[in-house]
Amino acid sequence: MVTLAVIGAGLRGLGYARHALESGRARVVAVAEPDPRRRQSLAAEHGIPAGGVFADWRDLLARDRLADAVIVATQDRMHVEPAVRAAELGYHILLEKPMAPTEADAAAIAEAARRHGVLLAVCHVLRYTPYTRTLKALIDEGRIGQVMNVQHLEQVGWWHQAHSFVRGNWRDEAESAPMLLAKACHDLDWIIHVKGALPERISSFGNLVHFRPEQRPAGAADRCLDCPIESACPYSAKRIYLGCLGDPHKEFWPLSAVTHDHTEAGVLAALREGPYGRCVYAGDNDVVDTQVVTMEFADGTSATCTVTAFAALEHRKTRVFGTHGSIEGDGVTLRLHDFLTDKVSVIDTSAGADASAATGHGGGDAALLDAFVAAVAHGDPSLVLTGGQESLATHRVVWAAERARHTGTVVSLTLP
Repeated sequence: MVTLAVIGAGLRGLGYARHALESGRARVVAVAEPDPRRRQSLAAEHGIPAGGVFADWRDLLARDRLADAVIVATQDRMHVEPAVRAAELGYHILLEKPMAPTEADAAAIAEAARRHGVLLAVCHVLRYTPYTRTLKALIDEGRIGQVMNVQHLEQVGWWHQAHSFVRGNWRDEAESAPMLLAKACHDLDWIIHVKGALPERISSFGNLVHFRPEQRPAGAADRCLDCPIESACPYSAKRIYLGCLGDPHKEFWPLSAVTHDHTEAGVLAALREGPYGRCVYAGDNDVVDTQVVTMEFADGTSATCTVTAFAALEHRKTRVFGTHGSIEGDGVTLRLHDFLTDKVSVIDTSAGADASAATGHGGGDAALLDAFVAAVAHGDPSLVLTGGQESLATHRVVWAAERARHTGTVVSLTLP
């Protein structure tokens, strides 16, 4: 059985470790996590002895190799050092996305994996869902002819934006990453995967429009618990987080990011003292809340990606227009229109209706981990759809889009 070490026992690391346990395909034998509660909780769940439990990843990676592979699920800016060191020690690596906030760090990770001959799988989970596999097969079979245009919509979700990108860990670009990299590198990677090519030219527009002090309603307080107009605000922390109680999925995420005490008293205490109880118009956030990316490919075709906070948290919506047909998809169902017969076929991909991290991104989380474990077990890198060099290339599209957004120009993609 493949053995795993987990670096970073937050919600992503915990989720992958839990699937390894539940599937029986791999065994977690070591963990490194600075938060004592999270560290001990994961160790207890997986029966990890004291010798495999570390507060600092440096201590874990100072030892002889303890496992076949390592899951690196630290914060974005903490990926490069443990990933490079793990590669040097011969660990195969499952790396949470984004690879790193900068191109230099991401390239260093990919190069370390190549140089030391270890597998590197980046967690672009959307490639692994049954929905994506079905859509990609239809396109590759030529069912709609040449793909002329892709329209893709990433619905972040109004409360998810408030949770992660206004109040949470990804609110500050300097501390984490631009919104497009932190949230939607998935989406640009997915479009490129579906199209089967990297774009040549990229443009982008996006701003922080709504979650700003200028948009603060009259009479709003700095914290939701003190706010006289809280009941009329869709971003009320009190409503969002108390509403998670009693729902196991929502208690896992987003509530576990707010507090470990899943009681009304525990939630209220966290909202009074912690960042998740702050007014969305009075924070220190600076990442965009809406962005559009346009891409042109070498064959003259195009794609657009819209990322917006102002929608329900649902599966991505996509339209793919081809010369012989078109496909509309909502993350679960595909509607294929054949121009020759003028018939519409409806295909249920059996993906779950919930697109959130709490339920594994429509099956993508589980399928990714299963593919990675199988690749390690059989020494078969072809089972990994999101290798280091390929993922680095799609990350470069994100950085090009950010340059285009900041400079108001069209950026040509140049690869080393």
